[in-house]
Amino acid sequence: MKPETDAKGVNREAAAGLALLAAAVLALIVANSPLRENYETLLSTRLPIGVPPFAITKSLLHWINDGLMAVFFFVVGLEIKREVVRGALSNRKTASLPVIAAFGGMVVPAMIYASINWDNDIALRGWAIPAATDIAFAVGVLALLGSRVPPALKVFLLALAIIDDLGAILIIAFFYSSGLSVSALALAAAGIVLLVLLNRSNVLRVWPYLLVGAIVWLCVLKSGVHATLAGVATALAVPLTGVKKGQEGPLESLENRLSPWVSFVILPIFAFANAGVSLTGLSAAQVVSPIPLGIALGLFIGKPLGIYTCARVAISSGIGAMPAGASQVQLFGTAILGGIGFTMSLFIGMLAFHGPLESAEVRVGVLAGSLMSAVVGYLVLARHRTV
Repeated sequence: MKPETDAKGVNREAAAGLALLAAAVLALIVANSPLRENYETLLSTRLPIGVPPFAITKSLLHWINDGLMAVFFFVVGLEIKREVVRGALSNRKTASLPVIAAFGGMVVPAMIYASINWDNDIALRGWAIPAATDIAFAVGVLALLGSRVPPALKVFLLALAIIDDLGAILIIAFFYSSGLSVSALALAAAGIVLLVLLNRSNVLRVWPYLLVGAIVWLCVLKSGVHATLAGVATALAVPLTGVKKGQEGPLESLENRLSPWVSFVILPIFAFANAGVSLTGLSAAQVVSPIPLGIALGLFIGKPLGIYTCARVAISSGIGAMPAGASQVQLFGTAILGGIGFTMSLFIGMLAFHGPLESAEVRVGVLAGSLMSAVVGYLVLARHRTV
């Protein structure tokens, strides 16, 4: 999931985006076919994990969103640490632009959504849904453009999406956690302390981190805080380098091994499980109702407006530097791609709403906003070559 500039890397990024798109389209087809009941029955099937009396029984959908997505967040955590330590976010000047742009890209969409849903306390719970950018989709669309987009702009988008994910992680932790269990949180905290000790002790084998991380995940699952956050906490403890000079840690190797599984298996499964919405009986009035309208406009209008405006302010003030070889139009086109919210937006929507009507409206809004952002962003960038 990290950026690659060679043909093989570009093809993999584009393929990952296409795999995600195919899974979402398949979910829509199944949800609007005679297989709809089978689809819903499959996702609601309850599966036990563990050995009684320590087994936990939850629906297949729950295991996908809380279990498989923990691996996704684990890889995101690995990416964040790598970028901060030695990547695009390690240099203050280079990091300033995507950090400031990401801030605008989270605040403006949330404001647009909130302004449309201000008079509905329940709908307001979804204020963070359009604040997220989908790494796989956004980078995948950019990869399809090949050499027409300068490498620096690809790095900017990836850094922006990673910071965006970090913001989404913090939002989930602070605003979408409920019914907290103090004992479970205490055990999770003890596990995190153990992860830190492993890191400080220069433990470079992967399995101790994964074993303790699994225990932390189980504790967080029972704590009321969303379990996927355990993936991030575990990832941040995995060493990038060893104590001795020139000694490499397991982080990059682990990231490289897991990224294809996340891109081509976990995210498509998540998309298939969460993008299926029945369009039967869906009226125009429902499509433009406050929740889907707020999400779609937040992604398609709020994201590029917030990202581009804040990026221009950072560049004009000298705080950030314009991506090398990029034009203003290309920067704006990339900002439009930032409106592809898909995975993270659906994920936050699942946490914000539990009712079938609101869940369907979330999917409609996310799909509409993300699709418009992908198409328009691609067209803008395809018409303008590198300066």
